[in-house]
Amino acid sequence: MARALVRRALSLAAAASSPATPSFSTAVVPLRSPLDDRLLRLLRSEISYISDRRPPHAPPKTFRSFGVEDRPGEQWVRLRATRGGEEVKVDATMCDGAAVPPADAPLFRRVESLEHGPRLHLSLIVEVSRADRVLGFICSAWPDELVVRHVLTLRDADGSSTGNGGRDFAKLEAKERESVRKFLQEREVDDELAEFLHEYMANKEKMELLRWLHIVESFVEK
Repeated sequence: MARALVRRALSLAAAASSPATPSFSTAVVPLRSPLDDRLLRLLRSEISYISDRRPPHAPPKTFRSFGVEDRPGEQWVRLRATRGGEEVKVDATMCDGAAVPPADAPLFRRVESLEHGPRLHLSLIVEVSRADRVLGFICSAWPDELVVRHVLTLRDADGSSTGNGGRDFAKLEAKERESVRKFLQEREVDDELAEFLHEYMANKEKMELLRWLHIVESFVEK
């Protein structure tokens, strides 16, 4: 009897000293690393700086007779105008280059360039469509000037498509160049359009940067 009591006491003591099996999951949720937290702080600081100190404004929907078709996330924008039986379409890239003074330029020119920054460049493809013909123009848009580079016939009067490389604007005769400039100016493809596009794209660049920063922020938070 005594031995039975001893065995019972030892059994109870062993049960009391062993930990109870938990009835719930002990899985640990992984925490963000210190590197992730630091990256989030940097992202939010940059977002705050852009949003508070130099925020983008709501982009205009029109410019003169053109409607502006913005494409968030894309690196270009389209302007479209219709007058009578003619449609003018302008596709413009964001900044795709810059002009800087050559190394042998006068010192005052190089200093001026440093003060004002590089002269940024946008590329334009202009299409003027009629029922019987489509003309194309490849242009360079500088902050204060629109320069025609190539003239193309995309569809002839007989309705057939052409695959030629067009004509170099600089190689046209003076009267032909003047006729092309006048043709485009009558359709409001001119220096004012170039200036507008540079302002528009500078604002779009801020919008796209904010959009990208928010996407990265959302990714790091998860």
